[in-house]
Amino acid sequence: MSINIRLREAREASGLSQGQVAKKMGMHRPTVTEIEAGRRKISAAEIGEFSKLYDVPIDWILDGVQESESGDTRLLFAARELSKMSNEDLDRLMSMLSMLRGTGKS
Repeated sequence: MSINIRLREAREASGLSQGQVAKKMGMHRPTVTEIEAGRRKISAAEIGEFSKLYDVPIDWILDGVQESESGDTRLLFAARELSKMSNEDLDRLMSMLSMLRGTGKS
């Protein structure tokens, strides 16, 4: 997965639009579009800003590597999505997870 795809994934997981990111980073929205499409280079300083904004490690943005203490970034993204769910939906999800664990390999 490339930097631009990881940046888009992190933005979406953060629940931010390209316009919101642009505003927070002092850019124009088309600039964020160009970055995510891989048509614009990103400076080291911008990578650091994206890392802070999305609360993901710089190593993950650059090459998908997880920092040892941060754990799996997919879990962070999943937790963000779970926090947006209703209690009823969370209960249904927990039931589904329980069923999946019951049918998995022993």
